[in-house]
Amino acid sequence: MSDSKPSQGELRSLLSGTADRCLEYLGSLDDRPVTPSPEGIAGLSAFDVPLQDAPMAAEQVIEMLYRTATPATMAMAGPRFFGFVIGGALPVALAADWLTSTWDQNTGLYNSTPATSFLEEMALRWLVDVLGLPSGCAGAFVTGTTVAHITALSAARHVVLDRVGWNVEADGLFHAPPVTVVVSAEAHPTLLKALGVIGFGRKRVVAVPTDGQGRMRLDALPSTVFEPTIVCAQLGNVNTGACDPLRGICEWARERGAYVHVDGAFGLWSAAAPSRRFLADGIELADSWATDGHKWLNVPYDSGIAFVRDGDALRAAMSVSAEYLPTESAHRNPSDYTPELSRRGRGVAIWAAMRSLGKSGIAELVERNCRQARDFAAGLAAQGHTIHNDVVMNQVLVSFGGPERTRKVIAALQAEGTLWAGETVWHGHVAMRISVSSWATTDADVQKSLAAIERVAGRSTA
Repeated sequence: MSDSKPSQGELRSLLSGTADRCLEYLGSLDDRPVTPSPEGIAGLSAFDVPLQDAPMAAEQVIEMLYRTATPATMAMAGPRFFGFVIGGALPVALAADWLTSTWDQNTGLYNSTPATSFLEEMALRWLVDVLGLPSGCAGAFVTGTTVAHITALSAARHVVLDRVGWNVEADGLFHAPPVTVVVSAEAHPTLLKALGVIGFGRKRVVAVPTDGQGRMRLDALPSTVFEPTIVCAQLGNVNTGACDPLRGICEWARERGAYVHVDGAFGLWSAAAPSRRFLADGIELADSWATDGHKWLNVPYDSGIAFVRDGDALRAAMSVSAEYLPTESAHRNPSDYTPELSRRGRGVAIWAAMRSLGKSGIAELVERNCRQARDFAAGLAAQGHTIHNDVVMNQVLVSFGGPERTRKVIAALQAEGTLWAGETVWHGHVAMRISVSSWATTDADVQKSLAAIERVAGRSTA
């Protein structure tokens, strides 16, 4: 490596060669095992070397990365990864993400990065419309739902403490009025993590019992709460896909002056699909919402989104200023709404996915995956296996007998490689959790997976 920049020819060779490798990888996903190979994992030891003194050619670095790391990757971008609620990246979103990296815009301030800032502004407007949120909601593009919770709950903290005359951004939580936080007994651990990060505590919560599907019970909500109070509801139980009765929770909260935050990591997208919209009934009554773009919108990692009804509260919790920063603008400064000042233009891939799909395409994607989950449940039940949940969304819980046999079948399926799904424990039952959320999953993939499950489960004995 010399002091001079690479020539256009050298740069084109490096980037086009990398693109060819990416295409080779994507082209292999339909047929390769979903699970990383043991040999591939063992091969990662080739990276365990001291850093050399001399520079290495860029082409050699990329070739080493591709050849050595690829066999150890899980085929999460493929059509038969059902282990978590994530989707492989839509081609247009992947391409937009490449372009975003090429532009390399530090998307914190509109005046310095108008293109990516404006695209994020438009994407946010579209999201509010598609998800049925109140017009004028403020929003933040962050890394994932964990940070979206931190962002939205920081705004919630501002709102409820401001109501009782406490400036939490200036004075912190020392000697602040105590805040009651009400959560579901089935709350996702990322929500509890966020509560810990912003100073409310993971265990200092009122946990509301749930029904047999994991929905918060309205009749179990505390009879008496006092301001300041934050209630955290859930759209999309991570095991069953069930949704809390949001309308009833919001009405209960409004009667008591409480703030409502919604964990909608994947379930918020039910509002975009006509046949599933009933699951999000009352969504517009809440005060803040958190979701992921890398789940049902199928954009590349990492892509979380926080929405807050009170944009001034979000700005109060997140904005930053300094003499050297060009913050005066007629447009939205992204850094006023996110924890980061330095950040990539995450919303560009979201803009591209939504522009490509349109409202009908987003609805079709959600509807199709939900139907495919029902097809999974029907096929597994026909094979004689036990389905533990009402399949209202994209989640299926299945067991293959007792705990030992179920674990044995899951391990055998993961090793066989046709599909990948993980183990969970639901209300005392060991089960396999199937999450269907990829644009690339076809009905043929569902049938291929069902055939593999029947084959492998038939070989497994207690």
